[in-house]
Amino acid sequence: MSALADERCVPCHGGVPPMNESEIAQMLPEVPGWEVLEIANQKRLQRTFKFPDFVAALEFTNRIGQIAEAEGHHPLMITEWGKVTVAWWTHAIGGLHRNDFIMAAKTNQIYAQMLASG
Repeated sequence: MSALADERCVPCHGGVPPMNESEIAQMLPEVPGWEVLEIANQKRLQRTFKFPDFVAALEFTNRIGQIAEAEGHHPLMITEWGKVTVAWWTHAIGGLHRNDFIMAAKTNQIYAQMLASG
């Protein structure tokens, strides 16, 4: 598991630039399965997670919601039958921050835990 998953988000209220291409390229290998998308001129991390049914997808959504609230950093989540799409970016800076990679790592960790528990 990524060491990023053990980190905490730091408050980000703007005033710092979003990560550049080099910084993103350096961090991306630490969050396997995630891709960088650009929507409305803002880069974001996004990944779709697969589940056997809606109940498992909803449980995952709720777990992500709990860590998002605890960290004070909230994603875009789309919950459907058998899948959940999660996107992280920092609205205050209009792009990616280390916090987004931390939360992507935490999301991967929760997914791995759910798969392991069956």
